[in-house]
Amino acid sequence: MFKRLREKWKVGPLQLGLILCTFAIGGSATGWAAKKIMNFLAPEQDWIWATLYILLVTAVWPLMVLAISIPFGQFRFFRSYIKKLGEKLGFLR
Repeated sequence: MFKRLREKWKVGPLQLGLILCTFAIGGSATGWAAKKIMNFLAPEQDWIWATLYILLVTAVWPLMVLAISIPFGQFRFFRSYIKKLGEKLGFLR
């Protein structure tokens, strides 16, 4: 699996490790931040809470991953990754 990712992203083993750490920390930080924001908003109905949480995580994740990628030295990779993802999802051209 790791070999396939290295070939797909054209990176070495060290950079792959940094990328995976960035994904893990960025995802965890996104969940933590979204939970804090949801506690502040405190919607009463479950379906509103779930809908807002999904939208919030979707909006916060790219920002969080980009912020986390800076200290790991992977900003250029993640900027390109998020741009490609936005194009595939139809958010960017």
